[in-house]
Amino acid sequence: MRGQKSRFSMWFSYQFDNAMSRGTVALIGLLTLATLVLVFVVSGLIWVFGAVPEDMADAGILDIFWGNLMRTLSADTMQGTAWGFRLLMLIVTIGGLIIVASLISIISGAFDAKIEDLRKGRSQILVSDHSVILGWNSNTTSIVSELAIANESRGKSYIAILAPKDKVEMDDIFRAMAGLGRTRVICRTGDPKRASDLAIISPNTARSIIVLSPESGADADAEAIKTVLALVNYPNRKQEGYSIIADLTNSANLAVAQLVGRGEVSWVMGAELIAKVAVQTCRQSGMSAIYSELFDFAGDEIYFTEQPTLVGRTYFESQSAFPKCAVLGLMKDGQIEINPAPDTVISPGDQLIVIAEDDSLIRLGDAAEPDTSIIVSAEPAIQRPEHTLILGANQNLHLILDELDDYVSPGSTVKIVTTDTDLDLPELHTMELSLHRADPTLREVLESLDVSSFDHVLVLADKDIEDRQQADSRTLLTLLQLRDLCAKGGLSLNIVSEMLDDANCELAAVAEADDFIVSERLIALLLAQISENPHLNEVFQTLLSSSDSEIYLNPATDYIKAGCATSFYTILAAAGQRGETAIGYRVAALAHNAEQSYGIRLNPLKSEKISFTEDDRIIVLALGNN
Repeated sequence: MRGQKSRFSMWFSYQFDNAMSRGTVALIGLLTLATLVLVFVVSGLIWVFGAVPEDMADAGILDIFWGNLMRTLSADTMQGTAWGFRLLMLIVTIGGLIIVASLISIISGAFDAKIEDLRKGRSQILVSDHSVILGWNSNTTSIVSELAIANESRGKSYIAILAPKDKVEMDDIFRAMAGLGRTRVICRTGDPKRASDLAIISPNTARSIIVLSPESGADADAEAIKTVLALVNYPNRKQEGYSIIADLTNSANLAVAQLVGRGEVSWVMGAELIAKVAVQTCRQSGMSAIYSELFDFAGDEIYFTEQPTLVGRTYFESQSAFPKCAVLGLMKDGQIEINPAPDTVISPGDQLIVIAEDDSLIRLGDAAEPDTSIIVSAEPAIQRPEHTLILGANQNLHLILDELDDYVSPGSTVKIVTTDTDLDLPELHTMELSLHRADPTLREVLESLDVSSFDHVLVLADKDIEDRQQADSRTLLTLLQLRDLCAKGGLSLNIVSEMLDDANCELAAVAEADDFIVSERLIALLLAQISENPHLNEVFQTLLSSSDSEIYLNPATDYIKAGCATSFYTILAAAGQRGETAIGYRVAALAHNAEQSYGIRLNPLKSEKISFTEDDRIIVLALGNN
């Protein structure tokens, strides 16, 4: 018998524990049941023993039950003089107080738990045509800012972020950001590699999905690849493919990444991007401002447009057909062609690639006749050896050297000054490399280098330093030392500095950097651009490739006579004679003016008259113009 009671007690305890663990609703149900049992038992005792007060002598069992039930919720003054009745009412009242207090506690606890759950960012969002960002790194805020600018023409828009980061912290960051307009940022905490967490941000209704690698770590690419794998294998996914954009830090992982992406992913090689921009900017001051203009959504940007009325006309003729758009190339049969041959005929279905302030401003117009009398005959460029000084080192150095080696002519040299003792240096085929172990921030080190013997100086950010401000401070210190050397020695150097924080660009401008690269911001801008149009990935890859047509800033006097006022139609004609595409110009007098985009003017109004000096540059797309 004891064993049976023990088993019954264990069974009851087990069932009770299970019921208690089922949450708020189950607890309220148990309290309701306890209330009914208490009231029923007491009412039964009153009825059986006749302990009904005189004023309730005619009351039935249901009336007694109802009166006791109300007393559990409200401890009114007990009626009746019989002590038995008073005792029973006291039991009901005490039981009611306990039950009501428990109910209040349960509801309050459930409310607090719900608030805490919301703070953790675990509720599912119910929006559509939104942008999704999976993961978190230093580029996240820049990407959000750019997407907000892109969303201005859409009205109210949404950006959903899922990252292993506290929701409240993320909300505070975006609440403090200005310039988001009508774009609302929805933050959720979770692991983007888990299907259950992906469901929170409604990937099936998203316009585009950006996958970010973690801030640091040897497995950063692996994390991005696993996130993409979770996306392409997401249960109940829509039949049409996702528009996924993801960044990688190591090109060695690209083959595996493309296998995982199954053609749905535009992979952006962030490290290669910075290396290419660094080399092009190092060799041609102003390139960083050009790419920043093309990458961001403020000002002019790249669009694709189909113009049936231009079918049958040549690519060269199409350049003059847009009064306020600069033509870059064509997309024929799905293939991107930047700066194709001038006599390339536009076929039905071809799309022109243009630079425009907005897609609503892509309009055809009448072209003005160029002034051929001031066009200068094209002369072949003479390639000369180039001597480059690189101060500092980071993980992109290997890529920078490889890229620089593809551009320069034989006899060129590069000298690296760094304290890093563990450098991964490639085998160069064109340049002669020398390595000097020293701290480039020290004045005596810079004085010993004979900086006047170099054509280009590139100051790299030390990305091994966790504090980005400290890394930029070292870059600025080196830059200030160089500028002081130039001022005292009467030297003129083209100095390019790599910055990590966009906020430090103003300090770099004060220190008179000829140009600077905000590496992380460029990656963020490119990711945001490609999320709006995946075809742009191939466009930018072509522009940054040394084997295709790319951007050059050539002397204006190579195209027209100096001091002659003319329209940009004349510049187009002069560039077309050389098999090039003109897309803008740079005014040398404004090279250090940040408010004037450092003199860069992309996509100028073609009818506007302008005269160039010998120091001004024409921005063109050209092939093999070293």
